[in-house]
Amino acid sequence: MALHVVRLFAYLNQPTNIVLLFSFIKLKVKNPSLQILQELYPDYFTDEVIQAEYFQKLAEFVAEERKKYIIYPEKKNVFNALKVPPSEVKVVILGQDPYHAPGQANGYCFSVPKGIPLPPSLINIFKELKDDLGIDRGNNGDLTGWAQQGVMLLNAVLTVRQGQPGSHANRGWEIFTDHVIKTVQRSTKNVIFVLWGAYAKKKQALIDPSRHFVITGAHPSPLSAYQGFFGGKYFSRINALLIEKGKIPIDWSR
Repeated sequence: MALHVVRLFAYLNQPTNIVLLFSFIKLKVKNPSLQILQELYPDYFTDEVIQAEYFQKLAEFVAEERKKYIIYPEKKNVFNALKVPPSEVKVVILGQDPYHAPGQANGYCFSVPKGIPLPPSLINIFKELKDDLGIDRGNNGDLTGWAQQGVMLLNAVLTVRQGQPGSHANRGWEIFTDHVIKTVQRSTKNVIFVLWGAYAKKKQALIDPSRHFVITGAHPSPLSAYQGFFGGKYFSRINALLIEKGKIPIDWSR
């Protein structure tokens, strides 16, 4: 036993070996919060994701940001878009960044909690919905009902500082949400990916067109809505494709 102890101390006396040992320990001992995510969303939070260096750094970054700033959405809502298991996803609508004003972000792209004034992009989405299908959603911007029917409302970046759009970009979220897109497109067939705007259209490279559908258009922002968003009839086109493939269409009024 004494000989083993001597050998252990001799091993640890080498700086390189200490680094290797602690790297191994860090890899094997999971952050409890990340472990909970893996239990809640096992299809998206695989061991490979949880143990990835980029994701460990991302988790640490967001945790530190929450100590210094107001971060949206609330912790409990960050992964709301992932409540749809990949095998049950019918439609994926891609956004870029969570809303950065108080009370708006709820974990679903373009969506706001009921009772919150509609942001300009959502106003234009609802205008197109009414022109397309005659559905008037009024001032209810909560799109949870869409998600419950298999519409994944996924932002590329899942957190943001209050009042600072893009503040959490290029920190690792994009790698993770690309993984989510790949997981969905690998797990099922005939998913309809809706890509509004130049940023979302870049994600088309991740999608296998032989297995899925892609619908594109301009971004619904007031800056671009009249340059190719309005008149796209996205909602009726989505439902027509779902019916064609024997799936239940989306009730966009929910």
